[in-house]
Amino acid sequence: MTAQNRLSVLFSDIAPADQAALQQRLPTHWHAHFVQNERLVVSDVGDEDTEVLCVFVRTRVDESVLRLLPRVRLVATRSAGFDHIDLQACRRRGIAVCHVPDYGSASVAEHAFALLLGVARHLTQAHERARQGSFAYRGLTGFELEGKTLGIVGLGRIGRHVARIALGFGMEVLAYDPALAPSLDITAAPIAGVRVVTWEQILQSSDVLSLHVPATQATHHLLDGQAFARMKPGMVLINTARGALIDEAALLHALEAGTVAAAGLDVLEQEGDLSPEVPTGCGGLGCDTGWSASSPLLTHPRVLVTPHVGFNTSEAIARILDETISNIAAWHAGRLRNRLDEP
Repeated sequence: MTAQNRLSVLFSDIAPADQAALQQRLPTHWHAHFVQNERLVVSDVGDEDTEVLCVFVRTRVDESVLRLLPRVRLVATRSAGFDHIDLQACRRRGIAVCHVPDYGSASVAEHAFALLLGVARHLTQAHERARQGSFAYRGLTGFELEGKTLGIVGLGRIGRHVARIALGFGMEVLAYDPALAPSLDITAAPIAGVRVVTWEQILQSSDVLSLHVPATQATHHLLDGQAFARMKPGMVLINTARGALIDEAALLHALEAGTVAAAGLDVLEQEGDLSPEVPTGCGGLGCDTGWSASSPLLTHPRVLVTPHVGFNTSEAIARILDETISNIAAWHAGRLRNRLDEP
């Protein structure tokens, strides 16, 4: 193997099963170093000649991490989201960044409906009641999706997939997206049957509101106290995007006030920091190390929470691994794919 062909890659936040799957896919001339922890420290660095850092969403890539890896020229994240990467710090160091923009549109969209159906039919409570040997149905009255209005915030790949599923359920579908909303031209909607509306209209008209936008400064606490106050009373909130989109204190107030009847959440704003006992090793694509959670949303009787598993299907994980390797290989060949930032 020549020095020119050899490529040193550091994979962080990687579980043994995912490591095994990656090793079956890696080109023979790559030298791979695997770290289960999501927080990189000096002892994790291994090969000082590491050229590629491959992370997942729990690895924060900032100046302190980049200083540990002076030869890194590519950061490849095994995710669509990239709010865990300091793009400006990478730019200053001439480091390219790439992601996997579309690995789990179906997985996340389907999970949004798993949460919605779970909330609509009180599945958690019904399952627990049946486990206790009770088949009494009182107190478990749900609601149908057919005929309800679903508001989708963000019409990217996942949002569009959610729209298609909703139309199959016979729902009326509204959408708000900053890239589409100014025209308010129904014919401009990317899917037949989806009506593009304003932010005010989607808050006031939606029986169910589903979030599908990235976490940015502009979307931080997109749903705050003022937004909840303008919502249709008794609506249902679904979030499979990022926890920081919601002001959780405002959501709790809206739940108590009845503005929000129920919520299905796959993400929380501090999902890695719910208590001082934060685990240092989360075991790869999903954290399997527990802690004493303290968020009141986790115990609220009208909130269904899952631990950021919307992406977690065998099909989506295979796409993540394959696309990540393709991204790194393309960069090594001089033609970067799925680039996030020009260095």
